[in-house]
Amino acid sequence: MKIFSLPETVAALLFDMDGTLYTHGEYARVQRELPLRRLAEKRGKTFAEMDGIVRRLGDEWEAGHGGKKASLGTIFEALGVSIAESAAWRGELYEPERYLVPDPALRLCLLALASRYALAVVTNNPVSIARRTLACLSVRDLFGVIVGLDTCLVSKPDRAPFLRAAELLGVSPSRCLSIGDRYDIDIAVPLELGMGGILVEGVEDLKGHLEPALAR
Repeated sequence: MKIFSLPETVAALLFDMDGTLYTHGEYARVQRELPLRRLAEKRGKTFAEMDGIVRRLGDEWEAGHGGKKASLGTIFEALGVSIAESAAWRGELYEPERYLVPDPALRLCLLALASRYALAVVTNNPVSIARRTLACLSVRDLFGVIVGLDTCLVSKPDRAPFLRAAELLGVSPSRCLSIGDRYDIDIAVPLELGMGGILVEGVEDLKGHLEPALAR
């Protein structure tokens, strides 16, 4: 866990979901692979060919943006797949129920945090998948706001999803703290917006560590 900034007064926690509220290597692989296979099929290419194209575009985007990484949704946009279509594909293809189970330790952690802060999820998955994922983890009831790929029709690291979450929570951005596992996607823009930011390596960083960090 690395703390980049903590607001003087924290009122809301904006959590990334995948790789932050759970860690599952196989499901992470599938979430990248399935949309790529759908795109390859539509373009008449093999998976390997499409994977190479997406990796090349990702490298080009990174080189043109000071080393910052692009989300898969951003790369798909460059290939002519709209955010709305990307979100629809993910809603059709992803099955969190096949991979995720309730996490009692995560629930205890979030229960303690929910007693002090408003909680939101800001994810590059569609809202429907976010709801199903949180239900699998047995924490759906703890999040008052979910901002997904289909909420603002832009992909993180665009600032719109973070600002929308703060708006829906009724909290000033300066009193929000963004928590996620990818600096370029989850932390850099919130810091630019005056929010706090904490980078985690996975869900184990949250359990037993996040609440003490906020008490500093």
